[in-house]
Amino acid sequence: CQRIPKPLTSKLNHPNQDPRRSLVNPLGVYDSSTALWLQGKGQQDQQKEGAHTVEGTALLGGRTEEFNRRLREQPADTQLWIEFIRYQQEKSPSIPQKHRKSSYRAVLEKKLSIADRAVATNPLCIALQLERLRICQELWEPPALAKEWKKLVFLHPNSTPLWREYLLFTQSYFSNFTVSKVNSAYSKCLSTLSAVRDGSMVSHPALPGTEEDMLDIFTQQCHFLRQCGHSEKAIALFQAMIDFTFFKPDSVRELSTKQQVEFFEPFWDSGEARVGELGARGWKAWMLQQERGGWLQPTPEEEEEEEEDEEEVKDKTQPRGTIWLDVESSREATHWLPWRPDKAKSQSEEDCEDPDRQVLFDDIGPSMICLSSPELQLRLFLRFLSFLGLPVDSVLSASPCQPGLLLENLSLLTQGNDPHHPLTSYDLPDAGVNSIGHMTTLQGTRKWVGLGKQGEKFLTNVFSMLQPVLPRHHRAFQSLSWIRYEKLKVLRCLRSGNKKRLRSQGKSSKRVTKQLLKEPDNRSSLVLWREYAHLEWLLGNLDEARKVFSTAMAMAGTKGLSSFALCDLCLMWSQLEVEDVEKGRQGQPIDVTASPAVCVLTQLAEGTSSFSSSSPSPVSILKARKSYEQALAISLSALDQNSKGLGLVGCYALFQYLTVSIQAANAVYALVREKMEEVHRTLTEADSNGPCVSRLASECEVLAVQQAALLRYHNNVAVFPLVTLRQTLTSALPVCPTSTPLWSIYVQVENRYHSAGRARHFFHSVTRVYDRCNRIRGLFENAIATETGAHCPLLWRMYIHFLVSEGKVDKAKGIFYKALQNIPWAKGLYMDAVQLFPDHLQEFVDLMTEKELRVRLPLEELDILLED
Repeated sequence: CQRIPKPLTSKLNHPNQDPRRSLVNPLGVYDSSTALWLQGKGQQDQQKEGAHTVEGTALLGGRTEEFNRRLREQPADTQLWIEFIRYQQEKSPSIPQKHRKSSYRAVLEKKLSIADRAVATNPLCIALQLERLRICQELWEPPALAKEWKKLVFLHPNSTPLWREYLLFTQSYFSNFTVSKVNSAYSKCLSTLSAVRDGSMVSHPALPGTEEDMLDIFTQQCHFLRQCGHSEKAIALFQAMIDFTFFKPDSVRELSTKQQVEFFEPFWDSGEARVGELGARGWKAWMLQQERGGWLQPTPEEEEEEEEDEEEVKDKTQPRGTIWLDVESSREATHWLPWRPDKAKSQSEEDCEDPDRQVLFDDIGPSMICLSSPELQLRLFLRFLSFLGLPVDSVLSASPCQPGLLLENLSLLTQGNDPHHPLTSYDLPDAGVNSIGHMTTLQGTRKWVGLGKQGEKFLTNVFSMLQPVLPRHHRAFQSLSWIRYEKLKVLRCLRSGNKKRLRSQGKSSKRVTKQLLKEPDNRSSLVLWREYAHLEWLLGNLDEARKVFSTAMAMAGTKGLSSFALCDLCLMWSQLEVEDVEKGRQGQPIDVTASPAVCVLTQLAEGTSSFSSSSPSPVSILKARKSYEQALAISLSALDQNSKGLGLVGCYALFQYLTVSIQAANAVYALVREKMEEVHRTLTEADSNGPCVSRLASECEVLAVQQAALLRYHNNVAVFPLVTLRQTLTSALPVCPTSTPLWSIYVQVENRYHSAGRARHFFHSVTRVYDRCNRIRGLFENAIATETGAHCPLLWRMYIHFLVSEGKVDKAKGIFYKALQNIPWAKGLYMDAVQLFPDHLQEFVDLMTEKELRVRLPLEELDILLED
């Protein structure tokens, strides 16, 4: 063909001419496809398009053939079956958009067909059974699905993963949900697993870790009941389990769990005082006395007269929904303990005004389990304390496997945000659940600190009763939790700003702490002396706190850096001194090397038995640095053993910060964290469930928090590149993605420097969530679309509050009803709805009543109260 000259081309394509006209279409009468064909382009493009389609189809078909071939050769490869099932979803994007919706069900049915084949080939594989049921959840109606679940747990009664999934199903399917049905499912699960554990169910052997899994499920049942508002039943379960575990008569220990429960029933129904009640002696003592003819009835002890109840409705001019919320919350905070008839007042069961406050043996008997390991027995006790709102060791208590079901406490997202204590405010753990009796709305305020007068008596009785039966090395955990609880109450008073309450609480907490330190087992415990000194510091008694610290340091003698407990104590002391120097700085430059912290850290390295406040010499500092280097090397060589060197690392890093630079301190943390994470990866590959793995993971998080807090502190008091802090946080968070303190520091830092774009990009990289349009709403939607997020009460409640705050009330109502489909048991959700949508009070209370959630103030009674 002859090439067209440029002028002609320009003329033919003149802007004023019809764009449809061209050399091959001079009159503009051909359509675009014909014109392309005349240019010889249409056929090529169609060929290319066809080639791509054929190539894509061939590729998909090739992968399908490959899966089929491999499955014919390896039919027992269950993971390969699961990959093939999920691969069907990957093929769906190749379906045109207009047909995708109609083909979704076809894809599900195809997946179900493959799953049926997989299960038929591998009938004993639980993972394949669960994969099949996940598909069925989108295809079948709830009754059919429930029937299939029951059939499956009947066939595999010894599989705790299967039981967990079944319980989650029964708990979260709104149409079939009632509290009694789910509670019965928990009881059935635990009694079945007990029979498997005992060997009574000869058809199925007990699998490794069954006892530990049973304790997890028992704890989950207690939290389920509490979140439903049935705190009395939850407390009674723990009371019974503590008695059944720690006060078991020797004569029944060799019997099966079912037989032991039968012996326990007469004790529970006898009217004897239970764990936490005044005069409780325990099942063992009661049974021994029964053999001797029963108790001699003692003269009833006179108790303090209970204060008369205040008028429940204080302001009748308030809206009806507000009054209901106030009274309901007040009763819940007051009446969380099971009601027992008072023999001194000649009461009987008929005298109880609210029958739901009583707990019968049938409510708790089927859930009793046997824990043979002392470590699991300690874990049970610590979980009970955590349930009551006390801080406990997170590694020892080993939270249940489904934290999404428990997470509900807003303070979990705000803890550690204390500008006056930038280094020490992350020291106190938080359980992540509201204290028992405080199922309030997210915007509600608590009326008192702690468990109230009645609750404090209950707690004191629990401690007094358990202390003699706990092994000596376990009693320390009880005392530590108690002192930390007192410290937590003081912190809450400090944050509230109520000076009168702070003085009262301070006196009470100091009295309890001193009594504990007088116990023979506690007198030499540096861990408890550390907590007492910190308590005095929080109350503003700095001189007294320093005396306590120096006394404890003298008690340790010349152990120095070889004592990890002493290192922890000196780290707390030196951090508090650094914070105090910063507080007195008031914008003026100060020589931090003159801080008493340098004296503390130097004398710790020297192994000095008596503390001196004189400034250390340069030679002493050099010798101390050498001692720290040697001690750290020894500690790093024993990381895979049961050693705790966090205090040592923190002391060395802070010493380097005060005597050298922030870079030197950061280098210490970087070195240790790198080594710890390497050892953690090695241990995880060998045994992911080993005790050293969880301990190292926890210690990695603690060190990362220490490092980030120190870097953040330095950023606030000096000029320093922010990039170092950012790199620390962004490297630590993927390793510790559930660390609340780390996320808290990260968000506060980025918020302060208005780095929304950078923060958003990092969140996306960690969560792999890419939202569009309304970013916050998109993040909520993506979060609740996950399996964990869908069953997290706090997440739904925050989403609803966010929409209301944006003025989108109708959308918020829609999310509330969607939340009910996933977390129908969470009473806090209904309470929020009453607060946010008060016009629907009757509907929400009727719904709670229908689902058997605990309603302490029926609307009929509310009307009577308003009339009075």
